[in-house]
Formats: sequence, C-alpha cells, structure tokens
Amino acid sequence: MEAGSGKHSSKNSMNKPSLFPVVSQDAAGPSPLSRTVFVFDCRLERSNAGGNEKKVESGGISFLEFRKTVCQVFGIAPEENFVITTTARKSITDHSFGEIQDGSTLYLLQSVDQILPSAIRERIEFLPHYDTLVKSGMYEYYASEGQKSLPFAFAELIDNSLSATSHISGVRSIDLRCLFDESQGKPAIAVIDNGRGMTSKQLNNWAVYRLSKFTRRDQEFESDHSGYVRPAPVARSLNSDISYFGVGGKQAVFYIGQATRMISKPASSLDAHELLLSKEDFEKKEKNKEAIYSGFIRNRKPGDSSHITSDDERFLHSLVKEEKNKESFTAVVITGIHTDHMQYLKNNFHLWTRELAHVYHYYIHGPKGNDAKASVKDTGPVQKIDIQISMFEKGKVPKVINLRDVKDDMQTLYNSSSADSFEFVTHVDGDGVVEGIIRYHPFLYDRETYPEDPIGLSSKSDEDDDDSMLSEKGGRGKRPIFECFWNGRLIPYTTVEDFEWCSTSKKRGPIPEECLNRISGVLFTNDKFEVSTNKLTFMDLELRLKDKDTIFTRVINGQEQRVKIYREFALWLKECHEKFDKQIKFSGFKGIMTRTDIAAKRMQSPWAIFTSVEWDGKTYKAGQMVKTTKTAPILYGSIVRFLLYGDHDGDIYATGGVVQIAVEPQALYDEVKTIPISKLDRNAVVSIIKKYVEDEMARLPDRLSVTWPEGEELDQNDIRSAGTPIGAIRIEILNKKGEAMQKLPGTSHSGSKKLLVELKVIWHCKCKGKAEKFSVGTLDAPVRVGVPFNIPLELLDEFGHPTHPTLDIKPVLECSALDVSHNGTMTKKNNFIIKGVKAKGPVNNYQGKNYIVKVILPGLKEDTQMLKMRLMPGPPHTLKVKPDSEKLIFENGTAFPFQVEVLDEAGNITAQPKLVVNCKFLGAPNLPVYAVDCSNTGTGILTGPVVHALKLEKDQYVTAIFEIPSCKGVLPIEKTIKLLPSTRAAKIQIFSLEGQKAIEIKHQDEISWTAGDSLQNLIFKMYDEGDREIIVTPALAEKIKANWTPNINKEHLVKGLLPDVKVPSAVKDVRYCQVSFQDDHASLESAFSVKPIADEPKLLKASLKGVYNVKMGEELQGEIQLEVTDQFGNKIQTLTSTCVNSLGISSDGLDKSSLKVSWQENTKTILVQGIKFIPGAPGSKELCFAWREFAEYIRVNLMAGPPAQISLVDWPADEPVTVVNGKELDKPFIVQLCDQWGNPSPEPLVKVSLVKGNNIKIMPAPQVLKTDANGRADFGVFTIVAPRGENKLEIRATFNKVVLEGPVVNLNVIPDQNKPVGLSVDYDKKASFPAGGFLTVFMVSVLSEDGNAMRNVNPAAITMRMWKGQGHASRLPASATVLNCNKPKENEKEGCFYFRDKVIPDRVGVYTIQFVYMVDKINMLCSDQISLNVVPNEPVKLIPDEQPPTPVVSNIRAIASRTLVQSLTLKIMDEYNNPTCTDLDGKVVVTIKSPNRNVTEIPQFQGKVKSVEFKLFKGSAEISNLILAENSLGVDGTEYILHFDPVIPDLKDTTLTAFRLCFMFSNDFKKQQQMTALTREKDQISQSIVAYKSLFDTTNQLVGEMKCQAQDASVKEAQLKTELNKLKVEIPQLNVVQQIEEMIKQKSAEREQILKEPRRTCTIPMAPKGNPDVLGKIAHLAQIENSEAAKVISWHLASDMDCVVTLTTDSARQIFKDTQGRQQVLPLDSIYMKNLPQWNRPLPHLRNGKCHFEPMGNPVFARDLLIFPENVKHCQTVFGMLLGDTIILDDLDASNSYRKEVVKITHCPTLLTRQGDRIRSNGKFGGLQNKAPSMDKLRGMVFGSPLPPMYYTLGTQIDLLQQYRTAVIKLGNVKEELDLQLNYLHSPEMLQKRDELNSQEKQLKDIEKKLGMTPARGTNGSGFKPKVLDMADGSPICTKRTRRDNSRKTFCSDEWISPPLKKLHMTSESETSDSVVKKKRKT
Repeated sequence: MEAGSGKHSSKNSMNKPSLFPVVSQDAAGPSPLSRTVFVFDCRLERSNAGGNEKKVESGGISFLEFRKTVCQVFGIAPEENFVITTTARKSITDHSFGEIQDGSTLYLLQSVDQILPSAIRERIEFLPHYDTLVKSGMYEYYASEGQKSLPFAFAELIDNSLSATSHISGVRSIDLRCLFDESQGKPAIAVIDNGRGMTSKQLNNWAVYRLSKFTRRDQEFESDHSGYVRPAPVARSLNSDISYFGVGGKQAVFYIGQATRMISKPASSLDAHELLLSKEDFEKKEKNKEAIYSGFIRNRKPGDSSHITSDDERFLHSLVKEEKNKESFTAVVITGIHTDHMQYLKNNFHLWTRELAHVYHYYIHGPKGNDAKASVKDTGPVQKIDIQISMFEKGKVPKVINLRDVKDDMQTLYNSSSADSFEFVTHVDGDGVVEGIIRYHPFLYDRETYPEDPIGLSSKSDEDDDDSMLSEKGGRGKRPIFECFWNGRLIPYTTVEDFEWCSTSKKRGPIPEECLNRISGVLFTNDKFEVSTNKLTFMDLELRLKDKDTIFTRVINGQEQRVKIYREFALWLKECHEKFDKQIKFSGFKGIMTRTDIAAKRMQSPWAIFTSVEWDGKTYKAGQMVKTTKTAPILYGSIVRFLLYGDHDGDIYATGGVVQIAVEPQALYDEVKTIPISKLDRNAVVSIIKKYVEDEMARLPDRLSVTWPEGEELDQNDIRSAGTPIGAIRIEILNKKGEAMQKLPGTSHSGSKKLLVELKVIWHCKCKGKAEKFSVGTLDAPVRVGVPFNIPLELLDEFGHPTHPTLDIKPVLECSALDVSHNGTMTKKNNFIIKGVKAKGPVNNYQGKNYIVKVILPGLKEDTQMLKMRLMPGPPHTLKVKPDSEKLIFENGTAFPFQVEVLDEAGNITAQPKLVVNCKFLGAPNLPVYAVDCSNTGTGILTGPVVHALKLEKDQYVTAIFEIPSCKGVLPIEKTIKLLPSTRAAKIQIFSLEGQKAIEIKHQDEISWTAGDSLQNLIFKMYDEGDREIIVTPALAEKIKANWTPNINKEHLVKGLLPDVKVPSAVKDVRYCQVSFQDDHASLESAFSVKPIADEPKLLKASLKGVYNVKMGEELQGEIQLEVTDQFGNKIQTLTSTCVNSLGISSDGLDKSSLKVSWQENTKTILVQGIKFIPGAPGSKELCFAWREFAEYIRVNLMAGPPAQISLVDWPADEPVTVVNGKELDKPFIVQLCDQWGNPSPEPLVKVSLVKGNNIKIMPAPQVLKTDANGRADFGVFTIVAPRGENKLEIRATFNKVVLEGPVVNLNVIPDQNKPVGLSVDYDKKASFPAGGFLTVFMVSVLSEDGNAMRNVNPAAITMRMWKGQGHASRLPASATVLNCNKPKENEKEGCFYFRDKVIPDRVGVYTIQFVYMVDKINMLCSDQISLNVVPNEPVKLIPDEQPPTPVVSNIRAIASRTLVQSLTLKIMDEYNNPTCTDLDGKVVVTIKSPNRNVTEIPQFQGKVKSVEFKLFKGSAEISNLILAENSLGVDGTEYILHFDPVIPDLKDTTLTAFRLCFMFSNDFKKQQQMTALTREKDQISQSIVAYKSLFDTTNQLVGEMKCQAQDASVKEAQLKTELNKLKVEIPQLNVVQQIEEMIKQKSAEREQILKEPRRTCTIPMAPKGNPDVLGKIAHLAQIENSEAAKVISWHLASDMDCVVTLTTDSARQIFKDTQGRQQVLPLDSIYMKNLPQWNRPLPHLRNGKCHFEPMGNPVFARDLLIFPENVKHCQTVFGMLLGDTIILDDLDASNSYRKEVVKITHCPTLLTRQGDRIRSNGKFGGLQNKAPSMDKLRGMVFGSPLPPMYYTLGTQIDLLQQYRTAVIKLGNVKEELDLQLNYLHSPEMLQKRDELNSQEKQLKDIEKKLGMTPARGTNGSGFKPKVLDMADGSPICTKRTRRDNSRKTFCSDEWISPPLKKLHMTSESETSDSVVKKKRKT
C-alpha cells in the first residue's frame, strides 16, 4: 500500500518543543517527565477486552516502576507472568520503554503471539504533514482534461497495491470489486491486494496527508529519506515504485466516496488493523469542537467481524472472512459512493476497465507490451501481476475481467498493428533516464493501419462507401506521437508532440511526408522527472527533453549506439516505407480529364488517366475481367481505365484512386461503373468471372420458337398460292436455357423495354451465291502516316448474304491525295482483309486530316466502295530547323531563335508525348543549351539565353546540333553558326591631350601631378567588341558617369571631352578617378589615380621626437627632424644629402660638441641629434634652424627630472596584499614621486591622494598629503573595511594640474573571524507557550564575518529582551525585561549560548523576544524579533470578572430584598486569572452553605430548592436573578456563603476551585438595610487594607533585595581590592573612581610604550588569513627570547621558515592551488604522530634518572627555547617533527665533547651552538654549510622575540583596575538607592499610610462586630483575590516590584509611589530577573 512505513503525530504536539521526541534511555533510565499510555488487559479469553482500558501515567519512571504501576492498576500479582507489547506486538523492555510515545496503546498478553480475544481501539492522530501547506498549490485535484477521471482515481489505489506487492516473487494479486448488490448493503468499492500489509503505526502514517515515502519512518518524522531505498534500474523503469507522495490514496477515496475503511495485516503481525475515515465523522468533530485529525485504529484478530453491526455494511462480513487464510493483505473499502460515479461504472464497464488496462499495460504484459506477433512472450516478474476487476449487481451475472485479457487498450492496438520499432534513450541531468520506442504502422493496400481509439471511433457502414475520390489522410493525424509513462505507469494527461529529429518540419528527401503520420511512440521515464501529486501530468518533461543539450542515442539489441539520431531515424523510416507499405502503383499515363459525374465542382478536375495499376503483387490492366467486393450489387466487368485525382504526368505510387468498369456482359448492361480501386476483389478467379458472364449471356435471347396455334403450319418447301394468308403464327423468344422471355434481363433495365419480333419474307436460293459485291468494315485504330494497318472487307452475294471470297481477287486502293499501298490480302471465314496498308500524304496539322480511299475489287459486279478515314501524322521521322541554311550568321551576345518542326516520313508535322528538341552549341566554352517541348503541337521556337563567346575580337564559328533525345531514330541536324563581334560598346579608353598628341591613360594607371593643380585636356573614346570606335550619341552620353564631379556637360561628352580633375593639395591624398558606362547589355569602366607631387620649396618645418625637457649635462632625449615643404606642407622629395651643408643651428648656451646632423634618404629629412646645453639656470631655450632663406624655431625646457610617476615603498608590485577586514595594515603606506625614468624626484608639496571604490572604507579617512623635501608622502598605518575578496586601491598625485596615476594595489580582503556581524537563534518553532510555564530552549550564536559562530564571546554580553506586544522595528522598548543566558551543560555545542527555563509571562497575549549582543558599551547586535503567542494554562478555578459586593438579603416578600445576585459573569480561569476552556460547555451549580457548622437553618432559593443550575457555555456562565425563597429558613443576622461549583463533563480528571460569595441574611427589612450599608462599608475598607498591605509587602521585599545586592557588591569590591594589593597596586582612599581612571590611563600608556620599543621581528609576509584551518607560517608560530639561539635555530630551519602550516590537507591543497604551486605547505593531518619525540623527555646524558656524565656548554633541547603565543599543541607537533631532539650548546668544543660522551650510550641528535655552528646527527661539522651567517644576512627570516613579562603584568593590572572601577560604581549606586528607599520607608508620607492602615483595620473589626461576624477572619470569605494582584499588565516576568506597581495603578494613588521607586524601576528588573525566575521555579 501507499504507506509501507510512516509516522504519526504526538497527542501533545501543540505543547512540546518537538513534534515527536524520541528519548534515549539507559538500561533502566527514566522515561520522559510527562507521558500517558492506554493499556488493554487482553490476557483472559473474554469477549470484551476492548472495554478493559486503563489510563496509566508512565512519565519520569523506569520500566520496572511502570510494570508495578500496571500491576496495581489491573490488580495483577507482581509474580504473575505476562508481557506488555505495542499494538505491533513488539515486547516492551528496559531498552525500548523510553521510546514509547505519549498517547500510545499497549497490550497485556500472556505471550507475544496470543490471539486477541476481541477488537481493540487504538488512539491515533493524523495531523496533516507540513507539506500540505508548502505544496498545496502544486496541482488541482484530478483536472478532467475532457475525460472521466474516475479510472485514474482507481489507478491511485492500484499504485499503492503495486508498491505493496513489489517484494512478492509469486503472483501479485490485486482485486478491485464494485459491490453494487443492494441486498448486501449500500454500494461500496473494495481494492484488495496480497501485499506486505501495514502495522498500526504504518496505518496511522497512511492517514497523514502528504507524508511522502521520503519522509516516512516508523518512529518519527525528522529524517528525510530515512528507510527509503531507490530501486535498482530495470527495463522501462517497471520497478513498482509508484506510491510516492502520500496524497493520491486519500484524494482518491474521498473523490470516489465519502468514507473509507482501511483493513490491513502485515505478515509479522497476528492482528488485523482497521481504520475508518469518513466525511461525516470529520464534520461531526468540527461541529463539536473536537480534534478533527484524530481517531482510533481497531486491532482485532483476522476474520473477526463482530464489530460490523450496520445493515448498510453487510457485505463486510464475507470480505472479513476471507482474511483467515491470508498471511498479509490490505483492503481499501470505500462507501458512500457518489451516484454519478456509480452510474458511470455500471454503464461503462468496458470503457473504464480498458482505460486501466492502458495505464498498467507494461506492468501487466512486460517491457515489450502485449504483442500478439511476438513468438516468445516476456517472462519477467511483472508478468506475475494479476489485476482483476469485478462488478456485482443484484439479479445480474457478475462481470469479471482480468486486465490481462483486455485486447483493445491503445497500447495493445499499437503493438499489434506495428510492423517495426525504433528504440532510443537519453540521459537528462545525470540520473534522469528516458527510454523511447517509435513504432511504424504501414499502409496496407486500401487503408492506414494506425489504430483508432475503439471508443471514440464512429462506425462507418460499408453501404455508405460510394465512389471515393481521395484517400483520407488517416494515420496519426493531429495526434501527438508519444504517450508518456512514469516508472512504468501511464501519465494520461501528458503527451509529447514530437522531437526535432522526428518532426514533420524536417525535409526527409525521398520519404513521403505521410510516413510520419504512420508512427506512434512511447516514452518511459524514471522517477527523476517530477509529476503532479495525482500522477496525471508531468511537470516539465517536454521542456527538459527539448533542451538543446539533450542528446538522444539509438538502442540496438539493448546496446546504446552513439550515432546521429536524425540520420538513423530517417534511414529506419525509409526502410519501413519500402518494406512494409503496400501502396498502389499507377502506370500507363494517358492524360488529364474532367469528370462531370461528380456533383462537387472542385473535385471534377483534374483526374489523371492510367491504363494499369500494380496492387498487392498483382497487375490490373485495361480490358481485364474483374469482380468487385463490398458493392451492391456485386459487379462483373472489364476494366476501362484507372483514375487518380491530381495533376500527375507519369507513373506514380499513391493510395486510393478509382477504376471505371464496363459491366459485363455489355450486350446486357451497356454501362460503365466507377468504383474505388479498393473494392476490386483481389481474390477473384478469372474463370469464375467468365463463367458468371457466360451465365449472364445465357439469359439473353438465343432463338425463336415458332408454333402454329390454329394448325395451319407451313412446312418446308411448301408451295402456296400468291396472296394466300400464312398463320396464325405464335413466336416465342427463348434464351439458351430454353426459357421464354419478353424483355431484356438485368436490374438496370425497366420493364418497358420489351423484346419485339419482326417477320421478314426473304427470297433466296438454295446455296451461297457468287460474290457480287462487298462492304468495308471498321478500322481498328487511328490511321497514321507510314504506319501499316488492315482494311477488313466482307464479300456478299447478289442478295447481300456473306459469301466466301475467291482466290483471284486483287484489291486496288486509290486516293487522289495519298500514296496508298498494301502488302497483300488474307481471308478469315467470310472476311477478306487487305493487309499492311500504308498511307502517305499531307495532313493539315498534328490533329490529322479526313480522306476518302477508293477500294476496288476487280471482278465483282459492284467492285468499288469508298472508305472514309482520318489520317493522323506518323511517328517522328525527321527534324526540320529553320532557317534552312546550314551556315548562319549571328552577332555575339544575342539569343538565337530557331523554328523547329518534327516531321513524319511524309513531311507532316507530328506530335507525341515527351517530344523535346534540344540544341547544343559546340566550339566555345560556357555556351548554353536550348530546349523546346513539342509534345502538343510538334513544332516550336527553340531559343534560350544569349550566346556569348568571351573575348571575341574576330569572327568565330560555332556548331549547333539539334536532336530529339527521346527519338533515337531521328537523325540530328547540325548547323554552322558564324559569330560576329558585337557592335555594342565593349570598352572605354581615356586619353590626355598634350598639344596635338593624345596619350592613352590605361585602366588603373597612376598619374603624378603637381599638388593643388588641375588635370586638364582629358578625352575618352568608346569601342565595340571588334575594336571599332563608336560614335557617342546623346543617348549614350546619358549613360556615361565621371566620379570626380557630380555634374557633367553632356555636350562635351558627345564631343568626347571629360571634365578637369582637381589634384589634391596633400601628397598623401590620392584621387581615384573613374569613367563608367552602363546600359542593358554591358557595364564598362576605365579608372586611373591622380597622385599629387610636391611643388617648389616654400617652408622649413622642424619637429622634435621626444620630450621638450632636457636635463642639465645630458643630451636631449629625442631627435629633431627638419623637412622642406611646399606651400601646402608637402615634403620636397627632390632634395639630396648636399642640402645638409646649407643648415645652420643656433641657441643661447648651446653645446655643439655632441651635435650631429645627418640626411635621412628614406624620409627626405634632416635629422638633428645630440642637443645639449651648457649647465646654467634652468629655463626655456629656443633652438633656431636656418636653411637657405628659410628659418624654424623649437623651444625646449632645461630642468631637473620632474615627477612623472608614483611608486610604493616596501610594498609588492605584482602580488595582492592580504588584509583582514577591519584590521590595520602590517606596515605604513609610503608614496614616492619619480621622474619618467623611474628615479625619485625630490619635488616637495606635491599633493598625493588615495582613490578607492565606494565599497571600501579607510579608517582614519585618508587626507590629501603633500610630499616632503624628498618627494615622499607617508599615509601611515590605516584600517581597511571592504567586502570580502579582491579590492583595488589607487594612488594619484597632482603636479602642475597634471594627475599622475600610481600603481594599483590589489587588496585581498578576508573576513575578520573575531568581528561579530549577526546573531543566529535556533529554537523549537512548533512549541506552545502556556502562561506561567517555561519557554523552550533558545540556542543563540554570535556569527562572525565569515559566517561561523564565534567562540570567544563573553556570555554576559548576550541577553534576551522580552516585552508585551508586537515588535518595534527600530528600537528596543525601555520596558523590556532583560534575561541572561544559562551556564552551558556538558556536551553542548561550543560557541552557542542557551537560554533555558525562562518563565513564560502570566498574562496571555502576543509577546516579543529579541536577543541582544553588546559588542561594546555603545554598539550592539540584535537578532530578528520572535513573536510568541502566550496561551492560557490549565484551568483551576471559577471566578467573576470583578468582585461583586457582599449581598444582604432577607426572606420578606419583596423580590428586590431577596435578590442575591442580579447579574454576575463567572469564567473559568487558570492560576494566573487568564480565561481558559473557551471551547468547553457545562453547568454551574449554586448552593448555600454556612461557615458555621452549628448553624442548621440553611436558606433556600426561590421555589424552595437547595441548588440552582446555570448553563456554562464556552467557559463562561451568566448568573442572573438568583433570588432567595420567600419566608426561607435562616438565622437572622448570620453570614452565609454562596457556592458556585462548575460541572464540566470533559474535565472529569480536573478539579476546579468553586467561587464563593458571602452574603448576610436578615429576617427584618429595616435591619437588612442597615446591614447592607455596613456590608458596603466593610467591602471598601477591606479592599483598601489589601492595597496598603500589598504596598508595604512589596516595598519591604524590594529593600531586602537591595540589601542583598549591596552586600554582594561590597564582597566583589573587597575581592578585587585584595587582588590589586597582591600586584602591588595601591588603591587611593579619596576620589577612588577618578584616581583609578588615571591609573588605567597611565598603565595603558606604559604598555603601549613597551609595544613600540624595538625588538627582533620576522619580516616574512604573513600567511593568508580568514581560514581557521590555517595556523600560519612556521616563522610566525614561535618566538625565541635569546638572540643567539634564535639566529642558529632560524638558520637551521631556513628552508622551512616560509612554509604554511594547515590543519587539513584540503586547506593545504587550496593554498597550493591559489599560489600556482609557489607556496610550500604542511598539513598536520599528514604527519605520522608516533615518530614525534616526547616533548618533556630528558636530555640524552640523563637516562633512567641518572646523569651519566657532567656536560659542558649548558645543553638544552632546542624545542625548549621556543615560546608559542597560541595553538600550543599544534605547534609542538610541527616543531617536534622539524627539530626532533636537536640540542643547543654554548660552543663547538662543548658540542664535540658532549657528542663524544653521548654516543657511548645512545644515538646523538643534531647539535647546534649559540655561536652558530652545527654538528649533524652523523657527526659531520665544519664548512660554510654548517656555519650560521650573521643576523642581518638572514634577511628577516628569523624567529621574533616575545614581549617582555612586564607587558603582560601591565595588562593584568589594567583588567583588574577596570573591574574594580565597575564594582566601586555599582556599590555606590546600590547603596545610594538603598538609602533612598530606607528614607522613604520612614518618611512622614509612609508613616501616615501606616496610621491609616491601623485605623482602617480597627474600623473593620468594629463593623464586623456590628454585623455579628468573627473579626479573626482575614479575608472576605469569597475566596476571590482582588484584581490588583491577579490581572497585572506589566512586564512579561512578574516580579514583586511589578506587583507593587500594579497595586499603585489599580487604585490610582500616585502619592503612594516614592521617587526612589521611580528611579529604581528600570535598573532593578534586569538585575533581579534571573533570581526571580529561579525563585519562581522553586515555588
């Protein structure tokens, strides 16, 4: 079933921190504190064990104690043997007792396998799982999709059964029964399987909505996927893993009906478990305010149906009896079936069972499906699934069907009709697997085999088939290709149209498009694809499959083939089409016709005519005898022709088509029928058809029967006289059967067509006569010229009777216009045939001409007959091409038109199909081919593209060959064509006139011309292809363009003149000039380029390549180029190197010693180098350059190197700087100005600034600095605050308004592990909060920037703030209660702070909790606000809303005087006066009692009754008109008490305190009035006294608490003072706080001074921070105090000093990766610890406690000199491995001596000396390799020295002084507040209140005496406490101080509150809250 395993909710889930706590116990450990179980005594064989239920408390005790309790409750002797089990028959032991849940049901049994004597009800709850809300909007329930969804509801239940039976190796039986027999009860549906069954726990889980298989467990909910193992992959994913979400079963049963009964028994259980859920029960519980999701599971023995008592469920008795023989089973019985469902099931039994067979097709029939063609059936395990559907109705035979026997479900139809399949697979997102199969359903002769849905297919009768003109598209049509299966079962509402590689949009080449309509497919997915909870649709299957990254692979024989799926599919489809499709081939095309016999005009044309078809391996031709089938009547006849709709022109394969049949015998019917080709009987035998025709012919008239009715018979050769009558004659027409007939037979003839007999009297001779004449018969076919034909003749005698021809007849054929000949004669019976007649002669056209041929048979009397015939042109014989000349002349570039005629042998134009004439041109490349179709007319114009021979400058000959490819017998014709050069324009030439001479400017020539001048006298000429000049006409001129000017003078163009060309002024600007001509035949152009050249010299230009600044004593860093130009600045290119001699250079202070002047031939420039000035005053220098009469000047600056760039001092240039966010840099930021060559520039007062991004914050904020005299700016050490990762910092300097960009510093910002940024709060969000109880445990963590919990947090800095009401978004309310965290327990998580046992406020309502972490005195971090809903606690009492006054009544007649209570509202309250039980009803019983036992006269109520009842509704009772009886008994002047006792049936186990109200009784009305006044006064005084006492009690308690605080503060101050005295810190006596602050400031300064003092430090860059697994570099892990030892140890470990030590290998690999392998790393988890030395072991010379020799040189282990600031254990591991037992001594001599002695007793380790020497462990020493260098040569790679001890001493003193200062301030504040409070207690105001209290107490005693009451009683007798103490509305934690404030608020006495109390209100609450909580918990 669906809930194979599961979970259930706890009874008290609303009041516990966790829904289902599982308590781990020791062997005999205690159970949870509060737990109740229900125990049934089932030991004895009695019938009503279910009624012997006891409720037993099992919380807080061990199993042995629980067993004793059970013995006591059930009266069992302790020594008696019995077992206590769960309902799952698991025995309870010491170990399992702690796992029993609250509300569990247990059995007392004689043994575990004892049979239950009767059914037991087990309490359960099945609250919806939280996924109900989370996933409620995923899908609406059973979207119909236009279908009836009831079968899919059944499928949900079958899914559960399949999952439940998945483990069975035998037959898996699933039985669905429709029980509609009214005699057995109301309609019901049952689903029964032989699966694993469910325990009661699992059955409870089934009831939990949305409890999916991934969240089910037998014990609790918490662990996702626990207990669930995904099945191994199987073919088609048929793993039965389809009961999934915990939704479908519940939805299905309540969709089908209104109640369900779940009955289940697992194999491991002796009991059957039964659960009933119904809509009626839910509605009843809701109406009665009961828990809806709760109920009972009935546990009983199998086969026991004694609990079934309703007649509506009589059918259950037989169903339950079937349980006895079953090892395990589950039955789902649904009742309350909806009427429309029942009607649908009855009326459509076959429909919905077929739908179910479709859904589970592959589970029933196996992975291959139900394929009837398969020779071997699949024998897999799914074949053993047996799903049977049965329906029982009253008075009817039961309907029973096994889904395996359904033969018309769609998948069976698909399998059986397919011819081949194509399998493929794809993998989506890793584990998602989709298997696919495509099937091919071929076309078979006259129909598509693609199956139609039998239910939706409308039947078509054969009679409706008329002449079908078109084959229907058929096949798949618009249906999608793929149906989708999920884990083997159908998902009905999801289909996939197609994929790109199998869609109709793809071009398939030769494959017909209709083939794609013949495929069907199935997709099988596994559970990695999401489906809706009711398994009706996939969520995103098609989207994921059509993703561009999805790859499909073909599967062949179970193996995946990585091939191109598109190609493979196309090949498969082509093979299927060729192999399996049985279509019709139409051949013998005859033309196109129009059918007028069709009514629809659009279908009348075109129809192609064919003479034969090939169909199913047979050929049908015109004239063939055939028979029809499925026509009425059956037709016999011969084929006339075949017709196919469409414009076809040859042989074609197609479906459909019609055939025209001439009905035989034609003599009988004489009609042509048109029927579909598909109705030809392919099995008809020709002999049978002929026999039928003969039989039909036998029905025709055969002979005449002549009789003489009057006896005047005329005999043969009788002689009668002329004029003698003959007759009467009776003539009958007889057929071949001898039957008389009067009309022609056949249904097509009407009875009006009667047969007539004609009597003729013929004169004839006795024998055949001689041929005298003849007649001409009909010619067989059309006569064509030159084609032989026969002329049939019939010879006749003189009477016209046929006669035999004679042998000597020689026929003669004559025709005036024809040449007619023949090839002899032949005789056939009476026929005379002229053979081989040929006619030759002219005809008008291809349609032929009529001729009359004279046929003469010489020798006959009538020897001539005229034969009319139409002579058609003969077959093609010759080809005629016009022009007739064999040599033709054409101009090149023109199209050649030829008139072609196809002639027969007589020269007539003839035509026939496919008569195409071609013309090929030979003799030049790339000539076209002409073709013309003469099929219709026999003639045509043969032409085509122009014939253009390239580069034809003279005449050229081309051969044209004319031929008919389809007529090989027609000889081709050749013609020679002379191509003449074209006279059209072929080229254009440009000329330049120089005088009378024209110089040609060739195409793409370059003309050099003076810059700025104009190029004139340009002309052009045009030539044709024969190089003949063309005269330019205005028309041609319109087509000529020149690109250098927009407007051209057309008249100039006609004259051949071109416009002038303006030459550019710059030599680099080359002008491209083009003259173009374009018409319809040619596009010509001629172009040239005009390149400017320089003019005469006009200017001298100088340019300096380089800077204009030159330093003193140095040459100008650059070269000066001088060039001579024309007026446009174009360089003169004609100069030579001699021009240098004319150059002069001069300037003030110019040093010409290094001056160099050279000529640059390649650039035609003069190069000047070596410009140098004599040292002098810096400034501007002007250089003068003179050449001939031209001069040029250049000004340069003589100066020192100016700032040009910025550099950083002592910062890496190419590596990122690692900084901790919010921490200072390691060293100062110093900037240096440099010149352009990188040298420092001593430029002072240059502004330098830091440029940062908006996301970077620098503290202190960087200022714009000015450089000093050396050009430096020092920004000092600052702090970086920036986002995590790489950030950039730029330096910029401003010099002479020029911004100098400095280097970009890459800052690798890592998070600060010690900086708090947020709070994480974890608690049980499902816990409830009853008033006055304890809050759930809150676990708070302070998160650092890296997101991890901080561990070094002061617990005192974390507090909980609580206040009433909704949260304040911006600030904490001042009235919030402050609570501190508790001390951590063992094994609690480090870095977490726990707030436990905090008291919930007494008053109900919404409260807010927020946790605060004080980072310092100012800054704090706040968590998200948590809203708590405080609910009422357990009910304890009944009290009124407000205390009523004491009634005074009498027994007189007036009702007003007898009224005890006019109106009073009583409510059930918890102990904190919160209204509760608002969902409970009951009653309040009011009685009267006397406080004095001696008083026997008790008054009665009206009606003389002793008690009165009032209705209690929703926890509240309205008491009205409570009246004493008239003349009631009672002692005059006596006080009585009204008892209001609540009676609530649902609170049987809870005792509520009754409300008591005292009243005074009087017999006299006047006395009653007096007593009323006294009672009212007494009540007021009593209330005032209570208020006074509350005020004094609260004040006294507060004073006591203040005294305790003062004492504690004084003790703390004394302790700190003693500690400071031990550290020799003198405490001043006066101005203590001020003096201490001065001391703290002084000692802090001393400590800072020590920190700044120089000491040895390691300058190696720090390791990257931010990763807690990185300890640091080895050089930074340790410190050494002695400098000599530090030097030699650092040198000894020189190769390891830069190594980064990590805790894990993963962290080491990450650093290795980040640094590209440059950084060496050492992970601690890779060190073999057993080889490490013991840290405290003795030196080698000390063995076994003895000193073997006295060593010299003060030996000591090197490791003992190391000081580890942190991570001591890890550092000992690192240095233990690196140093081992290395020993350090004073000098080399002492070391050698030590080694010499040690090796005598043991191995000697490496020895180091303080002087820097080393003796290796092998004894080797000396050389540079074993001598440490000086300290400065270690380059900072040395261990640093530790801070002096004084530094740490000062730190301890500062810490104690700060604590002492706080203690002194607190002590002063507490004492001050205590003094204020004590002064207030003795103030006149308070003394006055005490006097008032005494006075009121005295007044109260006097009043009570007057009333006759006993003054000793201290309360008013009502038992009702004043509202002031109970209805407080203050802080969440109700302290004594709060109660006093509440008292003040209630009575509005502002004068009662003293100033000290007002001042103390805010401070005392937070300091006393924890103590108050503890005191309250103790009480």
